[in-house]
Amino acid sequence: MCGIAGIVDLSGAPVDDDALRRMGEVIAHRGPDGAGEWSQGPVGLANRRLAIIDLDPRGQMPMAREGLWITYNGEIYNYRELRTELERLGHGFTTGTDTEVVLFAYAEWGADCVAKFNGMFAFALWDSRCDELFLARDRYGIKPLYMAQIGTQILFGSEVKALLAHGALRARLSPRHLLEYFTFQNIFSDGTLFEGVRLLPPGHHLTISTVDGQLSERRYWDFDFAEPGGRVDPREYEEELDRLFRQAIHRQLVSDAPVGAHLSGGLDSGSITAIAANALPWLPTFTVGFDMRSAGGLEQGTDERAKAEAMSYLFGTEHFQAVLKAGDMERAMPQLVWHLEDLRVGQSYPNFYVSRLASKFVKVVLGGAGGDELFAGYPWRYYRAVVNQDERQYIDKYYGFWHRLIPNRLIGSFFATDVWNEVKGVRTIDIFRNVLSDRPTPQTPAEYVNQSLYFEAKTFLHGLLVMDDKLSMAHSLESRVPFLDNDLVEFAMRVPVRLKLRDLDKVVKLNENTIGAKTEQYFQRTRDGKLLLRKTMLRHVPKELTKQVKQGFSGPDASWFRGESIDYIERELLRSDAAIYQFLNPDGVRPLVREHIEGRENRRLLLWSLLCFEHWCRIFLSRTPTPTPPPALASTVSPG
Repeated sequence: MCGIAGIVDLSGAPVDDDALRRMGEVIAHRGPDGAGEWSQGPVGLANRRLAIIDLDPRGQMPMAREGLWITYNGEIYNYRELRTELERLGHGFTTGTDTEVVLFAYAEWGADCVAKFNGMFAFALWDSRCDELFLARDRYGIKPLYMAQIGTQILFGSEVKALLAHGALRARLSPRHLLEYFTFQNIFSDGTLFEGVRLLPPGHHLTISTVDGQLSERRYWDFDFAEPGGRVDPREYEEELDRLFRQAIHRQLVSDAPVGAHLSGGLDSGSITAIAANALPWLPTFTVGFDMRSAGGLEQGTDERAKAEAMSYLFGTEHFQAVLKAGDMERAMPQLVWHLEDLRVGQSYPNFYVSRLASKFVKVVLGGAGGDELFAGYPWRYYRAVVNQDERQYIDKYYGFWHRLIPNRLIGSFFATDVWNEVKGVRTIDIFRNVLSDRPTPQTPAEYVNQSLYFEAKTFLHGLLVMDDKLSMAHSLESRVPFLDNDLVEFAMRVPVRLKLRDLDKVVKLNENTIGAKTEQYFQRTRDGKLLLRKTMLRHVPKELTKQVKQGFSGPDASWFRGESIDYIERELLRSDAAIYQFLNPDGVRPLVREHIEGRENRRLLLWSLLCFEHWCRIFLSRTPTPTPPPALASTVSPG
């Protein structure tokens, strides 16, 4: 696991080695175990190493073999099997790293090598045999890879700040993506808040030729949820899920550095911990909870420390925990936004703190991301749009649900005049629809559920993965996601919907007009989702854990924003010189903030996003060419 950066100049001009060095230095937190740069003519590669597999210095990067140079970030969990195959084909290895496996795999199979990798990765590989740079990102987007073109130069890196450190790229806001962010609290396209900076999409690779300047981008994999044909035996599905789930976890325990696991008190992390603890006695586990004494009962914030402690006792783990109070979010925000940079999804400061806690004891941590998206953990979302006259009606319903922040009726008054004039012609429903542009039209309620699973894997899950990468690597911690094992994902996409959701037939019988807020609240309180996973995990976890209602990883922020943190909210968002008002209309924003403070609406998600954007503007839109990181936190969170 590492941080990568680099430059390729299509004009053939030599790389600026000082700029390349700066690009690597600014992401030093991603790899404190080693640094390296290499350049040759129009291409330069930089790397910061977090040594996980084969800690020998010979594993340093950039690494060269057979006329190929690579800077690589990730872990290939089937690297041993691939190494055996490549050795039979005549390739000689000198290290035990998976980096060397990636190099020889490309030498043997070219661009098709990525289809053989079971893991998470983003890498850049220079092929001196044909003067081409090959960039690739894993199937699911676990590891990010940002790009920008400035004149004839293409810059790339694990983080946007690496691109900014080059010096040729200045941070400017993208109004189109600001609209996207304040509509969905996410960015569904491949853009970012930084004008001209994009993410290479998950499951894509890109070849850049310095001979003719051609760029060739191709998608090599995509999610494909579909109903299976033929007879369905639930017992066979349970057996196969159990086998594949255990296999995935054992694959992802491979490491020459200490490994731990997040343990939130829920089914996904509890199941991972149960199996991992059998393989690694005294597995370190980590939980962050919340001081609920000042919560007013106005939202879904939960403190799962007691549940996590009980599971730790049951599974025999070495458990560590911390408790967050109202002021801890405020304290972390400058550092958090500096590392997050590419703003996405909801309240993530708990993720920042739990990664900080885990990094004190391990270099690798297992997490439960993907379980809900693969096995249908959010039934109240899917049930909103299972009865439709046609696909257009489905789009309208689901688009309405994913308006997380500002509805269309308010969006015109929310932005400053200059920004609104640039974006008023952009239809966010078209951005939404484009996610599904290559998908066949659903015909049945089950197919509409699978369409929703596809959409959320491409958008919501991707946002979670980008956030998790940034906030774990902020603390030099590798975060692994066993649910996103290739074999397990391929299986999950073929599980019949009726083995995932209990009440689909009941919902179909309801008049579609009755599936509103009350119906969604009912299904939020049920255990309808993830049926197959719940039933299978009875083999590994207590029965009561499989019967829990789905809960998110969030604190009592709605109450804190009205109570203990109200001064912070007013100071950051209501003052006349707030940085956000370069781009937002204070007369449109302040009333929404006051609605929350006065208890008339719960706008905690909007307030979080406004706070993040305020710090983003201060940090990245400064006049300095390379933004400098805020001071590190001076004290620790309260011990549990």
